[in-house]
Amino acid sequence: MYEMLVAMEIHNSERYAKYREAMKPILRQYGGGFSNDFHIAETLLTEGRCQANRLFTIYFPDQASMESFFSDAEYVEIKARYFEDSVSGFDILASYIR
Repeated sequence: MYEMLVAMEIHNSERYAKYREAMKPILRQYGGGFSNDFHIAETLLTEGRCQANRLFTIYFPDQASMESFFSDAEYVEIKARYFEDSVSGFDILASYIR
């Protein structure tokens, strides 16, 4: 499995929940899912671009599946509709083979 650890700053939780709901069927088509998902209260230190209030791991069978998912036309449309208006920033803290 190919997995990424992502820190995200969400400013519209309701809209972000709609994004997650809409994108999950596409994520499953590519063999992906979330293995961990946390709401966090405070960012104490970051070298990244955002003051994260959400931390999660997202996985795929391999890196090629991940790249195909993120370039999928239906996913790109959902991202434009919901993600852009709900997320202030994100950092990929790590990507690795699990």
